[in-house]
Amino acid sequence: MQMTDINFTGMQDMQKMLQEKYKDKWRALCPEIARDKLLWMIIEAGEAADIIKKEGDRAIVNNGAVRHHFIEELCDTLMYFNDVALCYGITPEEMSAVYIEKHEINMGRWSSEEA
Repeated sequence: MQMTDINFTGMQDMQKMLQEKYKDKWRALCPEIARDKLLWMIIEAGEAADIIKKEGDRAIVNNGAVRHHFIEELCDTLMYFNDVALCYGITPEEMSAVYIEKHEINMGRWSSEEA
């Protein structure tokens, strides 16, 4: 599977494929395990933060190995994020609509005089 840009649908489809592959080993995605998935997501975000703490911002920009490791941790975070959405049946369309709505709220939140 070679892709260059993944949207919410693509990410969720990939998570569904992974879930199907390991259905005999993993619990099914459902609201009852969403909390566990959210906690794992936070742990993965912490691992990304740990790289910032240990390696520094410049290393993420300038050192290919550090950058790759940092991106891997961000991807782990996104994978669990999508698992949480799947547990609650949140569709890519719902996520996109609310994301756009929230963006519009944030764009109008502060006037240019306050910035």
